[in-house]
Parts: sequence; structure tokens; C-alpha cells
Amino acid sequence: MHIDFAPPSNGTYNNSGSSRQLANYMEHEDLERMEKGVYTEGFFNMTDDNIYKSKVIKDIDSNIGQLLKTDAKFYAIHVSPSEKELRTMGNTEQEQAEAMRRYIREVFIPEYAKNFNKELSASDIKFYGKVHFDRNRYDNELNMHCHLIVSRKDQANKVKISPLTNHRNTKKGVIVGGFDRAALFENVEKGFDKLFSYHRQLSEKFEYCNTMKNGPVMDKLLTQERELNTHEIFFVGEKKKIVDVKTDKNVKTQINKNIKTILDTSIQQQTSLTVNQSIHQRTDKSGLSSLLSILPSVTEIKPTDEQQLLKHKKKKKRRPRLS
Repeated sequence: MHIDFAPPSNGTYNNSGSSRQLANYMEHEDLERMEKGVYTEGFFNMTDDNIYKSKVIKDIDSNIGQLLKTDAKFYAIHVSPSEKELRTMGNTEQEQAEAMRRYIREVFIPEYAKNFNKELSASDIKFYGKVHFDRNRYDNELNMHCHLIVSRKDQANKVKISPLTNHRNTKKGVIVGGFDRAALFENVEKGFDKLFSYHRQLSEKFEYCNTMKNGPVMDKLLTQERELNTHEIFFVGEKKKIVDVKTDKNVKTQINKNIKTILDTSIQQQTSLTVNQSIHQRTDKSGLSSLLSILPSVTEIKPTDEQQLLKHKKKKKRRPRLS
């Protein structure tokens, strides 16, 4: 499951003004599908389906009490299941879309509200969602995903909530609460697995991906060792294929390559760090003279053959006698 918060911009995701531009974008797929005679999905919220775009815009744009002109008025969130997850959600587009709405209402929004640590519930969040089925830049067979537009203020238009804040469960100060995006990703992942009885492989988990991307070397090695000692079930089409990671040569070879890459990268980084620290320490102690001290001295540099010949000629040259 891939979830991201679209950063504010001057284009589609400009969230300091009206939500009209974003709502228009969220509806762009409908005309293409209608021309092909394929059904379309309307906007939805916590309780209703097939909501008109005009209502979405009016509802989001009017829920901005006490916000300044330059303040964010709403946020855009993308929720994109993998192909394996989509196959678990249903066999047809309609089944998958229905499952997506259920997931947003029963898992994502409740966890989103809880993550602010302000005693908010799902019913306090003002949001609208729109299911999309295509992604031109991807070659996947299944590309269904969901766009969410979430108000900066709660349903009562009183509490400010931002998923982009850097505060995490703060108890004192101007900002009380905060938002832990990593915790949200882990919790909605677990909620998805429980809702759809999905058997998630270790390599699919947010914890695994986050560690392999951002974690320290030792954590990466321990994670790879954990994967090596795991018996996993891989789904090929509609059939289950049992793979013993300990004995499967292809999987084991790939994991060993990953471990070697981690170690090589670590050695390169450590070597570079040691050299930089050495130079930094020398220059810190005695300035430029220390830096020059690590260079070869003049007496250590051997003159080239050309220099030696020139020097020899100069010695033989004498001043002419006066007659």
C-alpha cells in the first residue's frame, strides 16, 4: 500500500485558496470513461456516495474558520494499493472500488483522526474521496487508487489539523498533538490486512521498506537476516506457491546480494567519513600549514629528466671573455 501526501504547489495542489482546481482534476477521468461506456465513480464521504462536485467544493471552501489567506485550507492524499492487494479487494473494478470506499471509511479515516492525538474520531474529519482506475505512467495491469481531499478544519470548523506538521504527540506549547506519518502508515497497513484477510509478506511491509531505505546499516542487516529465515507464501496468478526462503536458491541469492550491497555501501561511507574527519582535524588544529603537511615536501619531489637537463646546461654556460 502506497500512501502519500501531495505537497502544496501553485498548480493542482494549491491549497491556500479554493478547492475547485483539485476537485476538477479528481473528476478528469470520468469523461474518458463515459465516452467508452464504462461506469464512473462519484465523490464519496464517510456516509454518502455519488456526491456532486459542486457540493464538495462548497463544503470544503466554507470550512475555513479563523484561517489566514495564506494558510492551507485542505490537503490532498493518495491511497494506492499494489496489484496483489487489489486482487484481494475484488475481481472486478466495481468490487475493488466498493472495497476501497470501505477501507477508507473503516480503516484509513479512523486512523487518520486518531493520529492527531486530539481525541478526534472519524466523524470529526471532513473529507471527500474519488476512486480512479487508470494511471498512464504505470504499466501495471491494475492501477486503481483513491484521491482524498481533506479539510484543514474538523467538521465543527473549530479544530485545526495538519498531517504535514513535524510535531508528534506534543503535550505542551502552541501546538498540542501533532501527526506521526510513519505510525499512520503502519496502522492502516495492519488495518488493511485485517479487513481483507491479507497475508502480507515481510518485503511488502512498511517497516521493512522504511528500514531498508532509511535505517542504519545494522538494522538493514538484521532485517535481511530476518527475511532469510522467513517462510513466505507467494501468489502467482490465482495459485499459491510455497517458497522456503532458506532453501530456495533464487531468493537466497538475491538476499545475499542485498547484504553484500549494504556492507559495500557501509564500507565506502565509513572510508569517506574517516578521510574527511582526518583532513578536518588537521585543518582545525593549525590551519593551512596542517593541510600542507599532508602533501609531499619539496625535497620529496624528484625533478623530471627535462628539469635535470636544463639545470645541467645552466652550469656549463660561461660568460664570454673580453678581448
